[in-house]
Amino acid sequence: MALGTMVSRATGLIRLVLQGAALGSGLLAGTYNTANMVPMSLYTLLIGGALNAVLVPQLVRARVEQPDGGRAYEQRLVTLVLSVLAIGTVLAVWAAPQIVGLYMTDSPSHHAAFELTVTFARFLLPQIFFYGVFSLLGQVLNARGQFGAMMWTPVLNNIVLIAMFGLYLGLLTVPDTVEEITAAQVRLLGIGTTIGIALQAVALIPYAREAGFRFRPRFDWRGTGLRKSITAARWTLLFVLTNLVALTVVTHYANAADQALPKAGVGYTAYTYAQSIWSLPQSIVTVSLVTALLPRMSRAVTDHRLDDVRDDLSRAIRVSGVVIVPTAFFFLAFGPRISALLFAHGAADTASAQPLGQMLQAFGLGLIPFSAQYLLLRGFYAFEDTRTPFWMALWIGTVNIALATACHLLLPPRWAVTGMAAAYTVSYAVGLLITAARLRRRLEGRLDGKRLSRTYGKLTVAALAAGTLGWTVARLSSTAVPATAWSAVLTLTAGGTVMAVLFLLLARVFRVGELQSLPVLKRLPLL
Repeated sequence: MALGTMVSRATGLIRLVLQGAALGSGLLAGTYNTANMVPMSLYTLLIGGALNAVLVPQLVRARVEQPDGGRAYEQRLVTLVLSVLAIGTVLAVWAAPQIVGLYMTDSPSHHAAFELTVTFARFLLPQIFFYGVFSLLGQVLNARGQFGAMMWTPVLNNIVLIAMFGLYLGLLTVPDTVEEITAAQVRLLGIGTTIGIALQAVALIPYAREAGFRFRPRFDWRGTGLRKSITAARWTLLFVLTNLVALTVVTHYANAADQALPKAGVGYTAYTYAQSIWSLPQSIVTVSLVTALLPRMSRAVTDHRLDDVRDDLSRAIRVSGVVIVPTAFFFLAFGPRISALLFAHGAADTASAQPLGQMLQAFGLGLIPFSAQYLLLRGFYAFEDTRTPFWMALWIGTVNIALATACHLLLPPRWAVTGMAAAYTVSYAVGLLITAARLRRRLEGRLDGKRLSRTYGKLTVAALAAGTLGWTVARLSSTAVPATAWSAVLTLTAGGTVMAVLFLLLARVFRVGELQSLPVLKRLPLL
């Protein structure tokens, strides 16, 4: 799973770099990225959150308890989900202007940007249905203990987008402003992006059939046990809605920064690019762990084995921390150098990439509470408790919105969105403390806190010392190396290598045993 996710994220990073070169990080890129964010947001609101959090425990239980191995239940649930997705997709395309209006202000001076975003949205909103098909088939496979396909098929989407942005860069004159983009370029970006998501979804069908899944529509929903799934999904819907409210507020504020400084790269696109890089280790390590962990914890809860649930959560948090903690400090130390290396090309330059790097620094340390809180929430989902995660999301969303609003009102446009990235970090630190306290009570007063604190304390000291020395080496290298196209590569490589080596040495000195849990590290001479 981790290998498939790594390949997917690696091709995704290539796609992101090409996208940055093609569209830049200013207002023009913001119109495409805002429209491209809407389908995933609406899909998650319609059914996505319920699929991820509720479907696997319900399917596992149905396969164990029902005489037919849960087949009828599975068919009814799939039919219900696809029906909701189809209706929701049609309504979303029809209401595209109103939906875009939530994320971007339509003013006389920026009407062209608003209209371009609406046009992109009409091309991209059909993705809602295909996101649903992908997640639905993936969860059906997960419930059968098959996890690999869902990690690999996103590579197909990335290949399509890489080809699309390559074509955009190679065959067309790259526009610099919203007014310069042509209808042909809009169609290429809109249709090509949606085809990528559709291919990603359709590619799972052969794997689902091989696993024994056969789809036969069943509309006899009444009296079949689906009410429990729908009731459980109610709180998940509120959880998703809370997150989307926070996302909508931040997106609106970030687009306002882009509208104030259209070519400076200080708004929504820079924020999303920084967040995409920042979340890479989370998606490779933590999500892979959770995908395998949730069905296992659900079975442990069903069998009343709370010690196993506690041990699984503790081990997942400690093992993921081996990657998450040093990566968080790496982003803090090298954010601007990373952004210059990846995004100071094509439609962007070093100056417009600088704010992105500073946002990456502001996100940096937030990766630690974000990852740990994500794992702890899965403890509640294993108990089929979707109510408590909603209250956790409400706390996090409230803190995030309050701090983001303060940044929007008090900081100049150049720094407002960087402040919002820091606000995101603070909100998840608060959320982690509250979530850990609530789950500790659920697990009979024990959460393996001493071992977790000891491991994370060692990792933090090692990462801080290694990051400080790595940053110093990179800074000294930048003064010694002439300013060329390769200087960013050389200085980042020098600083990153020193940081990695020193972190591994210190982790060995501190006897961080979890390092041995990652297969790729077992073979290193230092360990």
